[in-house]
Amino acid sequence: MIGTHDEGIQPDPQGAAPALPYGPGRAALDLAVRRLDEAERDCQPAAMSEALAGIARCYRSLSAYAHAMDFMRQALRWSYALGSVDQRVELLCELAELSCMAAEQPAGGDEAERQARAARDLARDMAFEAARVATHAADPHGEIKVLLRASDVLDRCGDHDDAITLQTRAMTLMVRHPDASDALAEGRAEPGSLM
Repeated sequence: MIGTHDEGIQPDPQGAAPALPYGPGRAALDLAVRRLDEAERDCQPAAMSEALAGIARCYRSLSAYAHAMDFMRQALRWSYALGSVDQRVELLCELAELSCMAAEQPAGGDEAERQARAARDLARDMAFEAARVATHAADPHGEIKVLLRASDVLDRCGDHDDAITLQTRAMTLMVRHPDASDALAEGRAEPGSLM
């Protein structure tokens, strides 16, 4: 999975993982892969989900979005075995944001445009699913944070009306929970920034 090219990251045209030079990115990915190996030995769904998400984050930092999305989807599947709504919502948000980044990459040609469209559709689906599942989160202010993150993704995908709808829902929750200013400070979008 990890190559040894010294010229930099070299994506394989057939879809294999990019080769990494020795350095911080390679070290982080090596560590994430070791954590996945340990999680597989222990057969722990939480560790599997976190290890897969860690590998996805490494690939995201290298702009290898297709690989990052694949690993994040696997992490999300493992999160369903846990029954942890909070972890699932976090992974849904990360996958939505990651898919949005992939869709925003400069496209060249019909195939690249098709992939960008598929990534944008996935980003929308994950944002809506995160907003739906967030109503069951353990953290009472977690739903506000998720709604703001999902709204940001939808806005970046060009779904401005849906983004405003989610922001309105977040603002309604803030009115009901006046101590939600902490949730807003950690959110990605300011309420009303799209309105």
